[in-house]
Amino acid sequence: MLLPRRRNEFDLFDEMFNDPFFTRGENKLMKTDIKEKGDKYLLEVDLPGYEKEDIKIEIDDGYLTVHASMNKNVDESDKNSKYVHKERYVGECSRSFYVGEEINEEDIKASFKNGTLKIELPKKDQKKIEDSKKYIDIE
Repeated sequence: MLLPRRRNEFDLFDEMFNDPFFTRGENKLMKTDIKEKGDKYLLEVDLPGYEKEDIKIEIDDGYLTVHASMNKNVDESDKNSKYVHKERYVGECSRSFYVGEEINEEDIKASFKNGTLKIELPKKDQKKIEDSKKYIDIE
């Protein structure tokens, strides 16, 4: 059986809480860095194992959404196998970022290389944001 060798008797307790059952809340998909670079923002999204064709980017009501799906077909030889441990992800994931309603699809540039999606978008004009504020009178 493929199990890691324990160094001492207390490792079993530690390993139990490192099991995915206890750490499912931790999101390991679509890790994103956002950089400010001059007059634009640069988003770098990690999507290892995905193909460019599996990724869709849309903008709607000021929200930029990245959607990726990985639905690799199961081999016939895999159907008769029983997994002891599986870490590879198969399914769909998406992530949304509010970028403002002033930005449209023509303003956004995107590229995908070596498992990293790079999205470049302009900064919103701060004056426009301040002018669009509406205040409510307090009686």
